[in-house]
Amino acid sequence: MTIDSSSLASLSNSRSIALDKVPLLALGDFQKTILGSVKAGRRVSALFGAPAADEGNTPLYAVLADDEENKLYVLRTIVSGERFPSLTPDCPQVHLFEREIAEQFGLVPEGHPWLKPVRYRHSWTNLDAWNRPPGEPILPAVGDFYKVDGDEVHEVAVGPVHAGVIEPGHFRFQCNGEKVFHLEIALGYQHRGVEEAMIGGPTSRSIHFAETLAGDTTIAHCTAYCQILEALAHCQKPPRAQVLRAISLELERLANHVGDLGALANDVGYLPTASYCGRIRGDFLNMTALLCGSRFGRGMVRPGGVAFDADEKLVEELLKRLGDAERDTFGAVNLLWETPSVMARFEGIGILPHEVAIELGIVGPAARASGVARDVRQDQPSGLFRFAHIPMSTCDAGDVLSRAFIRRLEIQHSIEFIREQLHQIPSGPVKAPVTPLAPKSLAVALSEGWRGEVCHVALTDERGRFSRYKVVDPSFHNWTALAYVLRGQEISDFPLCNKSFNLSYCGHDL
Repeated sequence: MTIDSSSLASLSNSRSIALDKVPLLALGDFQKTILGSVKAGRRVSALFGAPAADEGNTPLYAVLADDEENKLYVLRTIVSGERFPSLTPDCPQVHLFEREIAEQFGLVPEGHPWLKPVRYRHSWTNLDAWNRPPGEPILPAVGDFYKVDGDEVHEVAVGPVHAGVIEPGHFRFQCNGEKVFHLEIALGYQHRGVEEAMIGGPTSRSIHFAETLAGDTTIAHCTAYCQILEALAHCQKPPRAQVLRAISLELERLANHVGDLGALANDVGYLPTASYCGRIRGDFLNMTALLCGSRFGRGMVRPGGVAFDADEKLVEELLKRLGDAERDTFGAVNLLWETPSVMARFEGIGILPHEVAIELGIVGPAARASGVARDVRQDQPSGLFRFAHIPMSTCDAGDVLSRAFIRRLEIQHSIEFIREQLHQIPSGPVKAPVTPLAPKSLAVALSEGWRGEVCHVALTDERGRFSRYKVVDPSFHNWTALAYVLRGQEISDFPLCNKSFNLSYCGHDL
C-alpha cells in the first residue's frame, strides 16, 4: 500500500510539534495509514486516546517509527460515539493498545479477537464489551480465560503471589501433561495511575513519577521524561551532560544484563555463574551510586542535563571499578558458553521466530535475538547517541540461548562505550535552564532502555501543562512474546523462558 506522506507529520526523536500541525484524518483514513505504514516496515510505538473536547468525540493519536529513515510520524483522528473497527486482526501489534483505549476511554474496538481489560482500573467497568453485569468489579485473574477443550487437557494457574521476591502477575496455562498448548498472562496488580498523575504537570512530583515507572529502568524513563520537557522548552543540553546521561544509561544496562545472566544460570542450576553475577550486578549498581548517590540512578537525570558532575578523581575511580567488573563479568558469564549442560538447556528453548517478532512489534534484546535489527540508539538516536556509536548485535535463532548471548555482547559493547566516554568527557556545565513549555503542542521521546524502547508522548494545553501523558514501557510490547514462546514447550521451561525476557510488571501496569 502506498502511503501519502501528506497524511503524516514527521519529527525527530525528542522533538515537538504544534498540535495544529498534526494531520487530522477521518477514522478510516487513519486506520488505513497505520496499516499501510506497518506493511511498509514502520511500527507502532504508541496508539492512545486523549480527553475529548466535545462529549462523544474522542481523539486518538498514533506514533509510528520509521527505523530505516530515522523518523517518527504522528497522526490523529476523532472517534464519534463509543465504537470503532478494530485493527488488531490485520495488525496484531496494536492489540494491547486497543484494549487499553477501551479501558481508559470506553471505546469498543469492534472485532477485537480477545477484548479484556489491561490494568483492571475501576473506570468503564460497565462497558458492555467486558461481558460483566453492571456494577460487578473486574479484577485480574477473575473472568474469562482462553481454554483448550479435551479430556486430557488440564489448566495450571500460577500467581499472582510467587515464590521469591517478584512482582505480582497471573499466568494461566492450558496443558496436556507437561506440554503447554497456550499461556495467557493477566497483569494489572501494580497499576498506580501514573499517567493520570502526570496530567496538569510538570510539577515537582512529575519527575519522581517518571523515575519510578519501572525502578530498574530509572535512567531510561527519566531520560525520556526530561527529553519531553526539553523538546517542549526548546532546551539544548550541554555536551558534558549528554555524556554523563549516556554513561548512566549504559551502567543501568550493564547491571541488569549481568543480573539476568546470573538469574538464567540459576534457573538451570548452574551456581558458579549465578553466584558471581549476583555480586557483579551490585558492582555496577554501586558505580551508579558513586555518580549520584543512588544505586538505581534516582536524582541523576534532570531537565536540562544532570544533577551530578564527575571530577577527575571520580572518573579515575569509575575506570578502575569498570576494569575490575569487566574482568569478573567475563570470567563468570563465559562459563555458561563453556558448559555443555547449560547450552543444552538454553538452545532451542522458547523460540520467537523472526517474522513473529516483527508482527508483534517486539523491541529490545528480545527483538535483536530474533534477527530484528531494532535499537533506538541507532534507529532513532538522541543526545550523545547522535554522535557516538554503539554496535548493534543480533542473532537469528530467537531462543533462550540467543537472548542470553545478546546480553553478553551488549555487556561488552557498553563497557567499551563507557570507558571511551570517561576518557573524553567534555568540559563545561552539566545543566541548562528549562523555560516554560510550549502550549498546544505534542512531543515524542524515545530512549533505548535495557529491555528495549521506552516511549513517552506528551500533549500540552493552552497553558503549556500536560493535558495527556502517554508512557509505553518495552514490556508493554513484549509480554505477548513470552506467551507465544511457551506454545509447545514443557511447562518446566517457563521459568527459563520468563527470565530470558525478564519483563517488568509495574512498567506494564503503570
